[in-house]
Amino acid sequence: MGYEEESMMKTTGRNHEVTDEQELLNEHGELREPGWSRKLVQKYDRSMIRAPKWRIKEWDYYLVLNRSFAAAFTVSDDGYIGLQSVSLIEFGDSPWEHTETVLNAFPMGRIGLPADSSTGPTKYMDKRLKMKFDVLNGKRRIRCRFNDFCDGKTFECDIFLAQPDMDTMVIATPWDKRHAFYYNQKINCMRASGYIKYNGKTYEFDPGVDFGTLDWGRGVWTYDNTWYWGSGNGDINGNAFGFNIGYGFGNTSAATENVIFYNGVAHKIDDIEFHIPEDSYMKPWQFTSSDGRFEMDFVPVIDRAACLDYKAIVSDQHQVFGRMSGKAVLDDGKVINIKDLMCFAEKVHNRY
Repeated sequence: MGYEEESMMKTTGRNHEVTDEQELLNEHGELREPGWSRKLVQKYDRSMIRAPKWRIKEWDYYLVLNRSFAAAFTVSDDGYIGLQSVSLIEFGDSPWEHTETVLNAFPMGRIGLPADSSTGPTKYMDKRLKMKFDVLNGKRRIRCRFNDFCDGKTFECDIFLAQPDMDTMVIATPWDKRHAFYYNQKINCMRASGYIKYNGKTYEFDPGVDFGTLDWGRGVWTYDNTWYWGSGNGDINGNAFGFNIGYGFGNTSAATENVIFYNGVAHKIDDIEFHIPEDSYMKPWQFTSSDGRFEMDFVPVIDRAACLDYKAIVSDQHQVFGRMSGKAVLDDGKVINIKDLMCFAEKVHNRY
C-alpha cells in the first residue's frame, strides 16, 4: 500500500497495571515498578533523580481542539534549555498555523514545575509572554497573553477544561540506560469552554463538542529518540470518547501507553502501528493494532512541522492534524464507530 514500516515496537502485548501508591524512584534513582496506571499513584520527586540536572526534562502541554481551530500551550524545563510556546492552528479552506516560542538557557529546575499534575500553578512570565495553568476544583484554567505573537499582533486566551473524576493514562517507562526514565500522564476528554482572541477575531470553545488534553511529562531522557504519538477526543451521541496512542518512549516491555477512553473509563489496548506514507506526511495514514481494537484511517489537514539543526541539538517534528475514521473496541467488545474525528498524530525525532 506504499506505507513504510515504522513500528519500532518493543512491546509484547503485556500491560502491567500499577495500582499501589508508592515513590516513583528507588534509592538508586531507578523506577520501582514500570507499567501503566489510571492515576498518578507513583509519586514523582525530583530530588530522588540520580542523573545530572541538565538531563532532566519536565513539561506541561495542553492542546485544546475544535473542528475548525486549535491552540497548544507548553511550559517546559528541559535542563539546559527551557521552551515556552503557543500555537494557533486553523483547519479551514486555507489551513494556517503559527507557533511562537521563547527559549531560556539552562533553567535546570528554576521554572518550578509542580511534582504532581493535580497541583499548581504552572506558570511562565516575562515582558513578552505571560502564561499560567491553574488546577481548580474539577477543572483546569489556561490563561495566556503573548505580545507580538505574529505580525506584531497579540494572542490572548482564557480557557476552562472540565475534569470530572475519570481515568487517565499514566506510564512509567525505563530506558535501557542507567537513571533514565519517562513518567507521563495524558488526561483526555476534558470538555472545553472559553475563548481565544487574535488579530481581531474571537475563537470560542463549546463544551458540547470541544475538548482539551493535557500531556504532563517528567523524567530523564536519553540523547537520541524518535517517538510517535496520537491523540483525539470527541462527543459521540453525548458520550465522551478519546484515545491516546504512541511508542518510542523507552523500553515499553512492561506496558504500552495505548488507551481508549469512553465516558471516563480507560480501556487498555495492546500494540499500535503508525503507517506513514514514505513521500509525504500529507497523504492518508493508517493505524493498525495487534489486537484489532483500534483500526483507523487518517486524512491529514495540516502538518505543523518544525526542524532545528544546531549539530548537537536536532529536532525534526511533524505534528499532523487531520480527520480520523474507523473503529475502536472497548473491553466488553462494544464497537465505537468513528467518523471524521478531528485529532492529531505526530512523528518527532530529537537529539538533545
